[in-house]
Amino acid sequence: MTKLTRAWAEGSTPRAKIWADVPDEQWNDWRWQLSHRVNDLAVLQSFINLTEEEIAGISAPNKFRLDITPYFASLIDPDDPRCPVRQQVIPKARELAAFDSMMADSLAEDRDSPVPGLVHRYPDRVLMLVTTQCASYCRYCTRSRIVGDSTATFSRSEYELQLDYLRRTPQVRDVLLSGGDPLTLAPRLLEYLLSELRKIEHIEIIRIGSRVPVFMPQRVTDELVDMLAKYHPLWLNIHVNHPKEITPELYRACDKLTRAGIPLGNQSVLLAGINDSVHIQRELVQKLVQMRVRPYYLYQCDLVAGAGHFRTTVSKGIEIIEGLRGHTSGYAVPTYVVDAPGGGGKIPVSPQYLISQSPGHVVLRNYEGFITSYTEPTDYDPNAIKPLEEKAAKRPEPGQAGVFQLLEGKELFIKPQGFETIHRRNAIEHRLNRDKKKWIPYKKNGTATPVPAESADSAS
Repeated sequence: MTKLTRAWAEGSTPRAKIWADVPDEQWNDWRWQLSHRVNDLAVLQSFINLTEEEIAGISAPNKFRLDITPYFASLIDPDDPRCPVRQQVIPKARELAAFDSMMADSLAEDRDSPVPGLVHRYPDRVLMLVTTQCASYCRYCTRSRIVGDSTATFSRSEYELQLDYLRRTPQVRDVLLSGGDPLTLAPRLLEYLLSELRKIEHIEIIRIGSRVPVFMPQRVTDELVDMLAKYHPLWLNIHVNHPKEITPELYRACDKLTRAGIPLGNQSVLLAGINDSVHIQRELVQKLVQMRVRPYYLYQCDLVAGAGHFRTTVSKGIEIIEGLRGHTSGYAVPTYVVDAPGGGGKIPVSPQYLISQSPGHVVLRNYEGFITSYTEPTDYDPNAIKPLEEKAAKRPEPGQAGVFQLLEGKELFIKPQGFETIHRRNAIEHRLNRDKKKWIPYKKNGTATPVPAESADSAS
């Protein structure tokens, strides 16, 4: 073990003064942590020197839900309004201000939901929302439209609709449980959902997205870990935004999970004034890998209510990746993504390392600015793999083949919505446009099937 991991294995987080006399047995009980969450102005003022703007934010009647576990509240610097933990969970008045392009559901998840709480955006995987409750509430929450609202949580009948959809949709091989936070569910309900998913033969992978190990590591008990391990292959992504959140308690929780064979990843959000720094991000990812947590995604902040003052430019995210790639281990570099407004999914964004290319050569640069030329083979035969490829398992991706179908030569173009209608200009049928075969591309092994104009209009 390194000096740091030894300190994590043996240490503990100092408690805020109001909980100094709580017996260890209670403090280490996750149910006690949940039932003693802080959401009251007077209690917060008893151990945090709040600013006027924080008082206004906490007092606002229409604010996004406020709840903080005593454990996580103990990480707050009571005298520093810029404390990176404090800014994530203490409301400010400015979070109520609207900003350009703000949307209630900026990722269009509810629109892409075939049944309540199930989002089927990618061909082979789905997002399964199972609760609206969290251990604590991030002020920039992507799903603030429902998260924190106990009246909006999902019912047993809606779980059955989700499971039924998955049973009859064989193209789905990967299910991500999220919410809210799945690890706040009653243990029996969580196990019921996992057991039902594992009964579906075509579902290969189950994933859980949770901030509970960060907000409330006491929840990661031996009993929970043993239960999760029954449903392998199971993966878990946690959510750490700043090195200050990495504590001995989180280290021990992650150690339990990884020893049970559960691979861990981390998803963080790029937040102005909290982690929008190459040096802070480098410290974060290097501490994560010491806990055997793989940095997975660094998200650009979404266009949701409450997140306006947390947003950075995209160029800042690219700058951070530039400062990580080559400057730390490759597996410590997350993928920086913009989750596309309007429902386009996660779009990776990174510095440009390919400078130029010509027949037989590509010109590349590294993190230092070293420029090199890679010579490509002149005798490469891309068709030599075809006999093996024909034997490979293929999953259908109806309507979602996207750019890949252009690379495979199955199509010559992808048309924006309304493209045909716009360019027809209300044309009459005449002698020059009557023959629809003019626009069918020739293929040596036959001709492509013509796509009706109406279908092309609806494709996006």
